[in-house]
Amino acid sequence: MRGLARRKWFIWLTKYWFVFPITGFLLLAAGVFFGFGEHSYIAVHDNMDLFLAQYQMLKNTGSFWKHGVDVPFLGGISRDNLPSELSLYSMLYMIFPTYTAYVLGVIGKILLGIFSFRLLAGELYPDRYMLYRPIIYMTGFVYGAIWFFPAFGFAFASIPLCVYLLVKIYRRQGMGWYLALFAYPLVSYFSYHGIFILGYLVIAILWLSIRDRKFAKSLAGALFVLAAGYVVCEYRLFGQMLLSDEITIRSTIVNPSLSVGEAAAEAYDVWKNGIFHADGVHTKVVLPICLVCFAAQNLWYLVSKQWKRIFHDPFNFVMLFLVFNSVIYGLYDYEPLRSLVETLVPPLQGWQFNRTVFFNPFLWYCALFLILIRLYDRGILTVWAANIMICIAALAVIVTPVRYNDLYATCYNKLYEYHHGVEVDAYNYEQFYAVELFGRIKEDIGYDGEWAVAYGMHPAVLEYNGIATLDGYLGFYSQQYKEDFRRIIAPALERVEASRIYYDDWGARAYLYSGTDASVVSSAKTLSATDQTLYIDTEAFQALRGRYIFSRIEVSNTDQLGLALIGTYTAEDGSCTVYVYEAGLKNHSDMED
Repeated sequence: MRGLARRKWFIWLTKYWFVFPITGFLLLAAGVFFGFGEHSYIAVHDNMDLFLAQYQMLKNTGSFWKHGVDVPFLGGISRDNLPSELSLYSMLYMIFPTYTAYVLGVIGKILLGIFSFRLLAGELYPDRYMLYRPIIYMTGFVYGAIWFFPAFGFAFASIPLCVYLLVKIYRRQGMGWYLALFAYPLVSYFSYHGIFILGYLVIAILWLSIRDRKFAKSLAGALFVLAAGYVVCEYRLFGQMLLSDEITIRSTIVNPSLSVGEAAAEAYDVWKNGIFHADGVHTKVVLPICLVCFAAQNLWYLVSKQWKRIFHDPFNFVMLFLVFNSVIYGLYDYEPLRSLVETLVPPLQGWQFNRTVFFNPFLWYCALFLILIRLYDRGILTVWAANIMICIAALAVIVTPVRYNDLYATCYNKLYEYHHGVEVDAYNYEQFYAVELFGRIKEDIGYDGEWAVAYGMHPAVLEYNGIATLDGYLGFYSQQYKEDFRRIIAPALERVEASRIYYDDWGARAYLYSGTDASVVSSAKTLSATDQTLYIDTEAFQALRGRYIFSRIEVSNTDQLGLALIGTYTAEDGSCTVYVYEAGLKNHSDMED
C-alpha cells in the first residue's frame, strides 16, 4: 500500500510539479513586499516619479470618475490627461492604498501572464495540452514574471489573451467571444499596445483572406469590436487626441535623426538586448537557444530538400516577427521615414510608432516554447530536460537586476543593510514620499492648496502628498504651458546647454534645473549638487501663481530672488531635509533686522 501511495504521489508530482515554483515565487514576492511594507525599494524612474504619484493624486482629489475638472499639477491640467478609470489596473488604486495596489499589480500581472498563456497554448494544442502542461504553465509564469514597465504590466502580460480571443473568433467559436474581446481593453493600453494590435490585425485579415481565398469577415468584425472597446475604455484619451484643438508638447518633441547604418545598429541592439520598459531578460538564455535552433532547423530543411517548409514554419514566423519589430524601432529614428508618417497622418506627430518592440518579450518566450515542445516531440529532449530549460529561463528573469526588478532591489538592499548595519543610499518607498514629513510641513505652514515647485526632488513627491505643483512629469500637456514654465527656468537653461536641449527638445519633465549641474533631482539620500545658487525667474514663478519652493538644497541667493526661508524640516529617520521657501517675502532674518 505504501508503495502504491508513493507511486501515486510521484505521478502527481510529475504532472503538477510546476505548481511549487510558481506558488513559491508568488509567496516569496508577497512576503517580501508586504513583510517589508513601504520600506521596500521600488523603482523610481517612470514609476514612483510618474504614475504612482498620479494615482495618489486622483485619490487625494477624488477625481477618478470626475469630468470637466483639472488636477493640481503642471499648473492644473485636465483629468482627461491621466489614466482612464475603465482599467483594471486603475481600479486597484481606487480600492486599495497606493502601495498595496502597486504590489497587487505586480503579483496580478504574473497571474494574468500565466492565465493568458495557458488559454492560448491550450487552444493551439488541445490534443497535446496535457503533455505540454508543465511547459505551458512555466512559460506563462516566466513571461508574466518579466519586470515590465509596472503601470502597463497588465497590458504586456495579457497579449497572449488577446491572441487567444482572436483565434477563437477566427475559428467562429460563437458571438460571446466578441463581447470578451470588447472587454479586453480593460487589461490593455491603447498607446502602448492597442494601436499596434489593431495594425497587426489588419495585416492578419489581408494575409488570411489571400491564403484562404475568402474574406476573413470574422476578424474584420473583431477589428471593429476591439477598436470600439478601446474607444470606450479610453474615451478620455480619444477625446484629448481627436476632439481637442489644444497644441501639445508632442508638436515640438525633437527625435534623434540617425543614418541608415545607425538605425540598423539601433535595431540590432534592441533585438539583442531589449529596452528597459520591456526587458525580457532573453539575451543570456533564450536568445542563444533560439539562434542555435533556428540555424539547425533551417539547415536541416535545406539539406533534406524541404526548403519550402522554411516559409511555413511557425517558429520562423516568430523569429521574423522579432526582427520586424526591431527594424521598426530603428527606423523610427530615421528622420525621412518618420517625417513621411507624420505628413501622411498629422495626428501621429510625436507619436512613437517604434513601440512595436514592446511585443518582443512575448515573441521571445513563444519562440522558446515552440523549441521546447518541438525538441520534446522529436525525442531530442526528455520532458524533464525541457522543464529544466524553462526553469533556467525563469531563474534568469527572477534574479537579473533590471530597472523594474523591485524584488531583487528590495532583497539586495535589505541584505546589505543587515550585513553592514547601515542603510543604502537609495530611498525606500516610505522615505521617497516622506508622507509623515510633508504632513508636518503642511500643518506648520498652514498649506491650503497654494501652487508650489520642487527643487532637488521629483515634483511627484509633492503631488503624492497633496501639494499643487507648477512642475511635473507628463508626456502629453499644453505646449503653451511648456513655454510659460520655461520662463521660470530660463536662467538655468541659459547656463547649461544639456538641460536646455533636454527641456526644449522633449519637455515632459517640467522641473527646476540647476544652473551648474546636469541635474540635481535625486532619488538618493546623497545629493550631487555642487552649487547652492537657484537660477529661476521669480517674477515668472509668481505670474503662474507660484508661492512655495520645497527644496532639498539650502538656497544661497534668496535675497536676490526675493525668497524667504520659512522653515527647515528633517524626517524623523534623518533621511531627508526639506527647506521651504516662500516667494515675494524678505528673509525672516531681514524682517527681524
